[in-house]
Amino acid sequence: MTETDPTLRTVAHNVRAARLRAGLSLEELSRRAVVSKGALVGLEKAQGNPNLATLVRLADTLGISVSALMQGAAEGRVRIVDEASVHPLWTGERGSQARLMLTTSGPAPVEVWRWTLQPAEEYPSHPHQAGVVETVSVTAGRMTLTVDGTEHPVEAGQTATFDADLPHTYRGTGPTPCHLIMTVHLPPGPIGGTA
Repeated sequence: MTETDPTLRTVAHNVRAARLRAGLSLEELSRRAVVSKGALVGLEKAQGNPNLATLVRLADTLGISVSALMQGAAEGRVRIVDEASVHPLWTGERGSQARLMLTTSGPAPVEVWRWTLQPAEEYPSHPHQAGVVETVSVTAGRMTLTVDGTEHPVEAGQTATFDADLPHTYRGTGPTPCHLIMTVHLPPGPIGGTA
């Protein structure tokens, strides 16, 4: 995201609104989310370039989904999202990418992500709040999913699911890029009771 990116302006508005709804000062949100106060001030002014880890920590702390931080008002009953219209939230040094395509509405929302993992590139994720479940469906290539220190190979045509309140890492394996669809199932109501 860049400073002129409309998505950054939406994130800025949504972070501030969620922080105020939760009754948190900038200092308290900074402390709870382990994000510097300066970065939060900049983010609420639509400045800077927050990375995926920062957005996940803020969303978890505020009791909302990452996509709730990024999405504007609902556009109608049916929403079709083109991958080319969604900026990656994470890009690896070797060209891997993660794109948050959309989030379903309702009391227990689901985030839908598209990932490409280049061979030998990995993304380590911090543990999410209790009740968050991730499902990974590999559509091409191979990956290794590591959950709480245990490696699990996942190949094209296979799907894995796990409780995401443990440390977990996604790594591309094999000679070709791994393509996958990830869903993040969020528990009903505010995560962690902070919102």
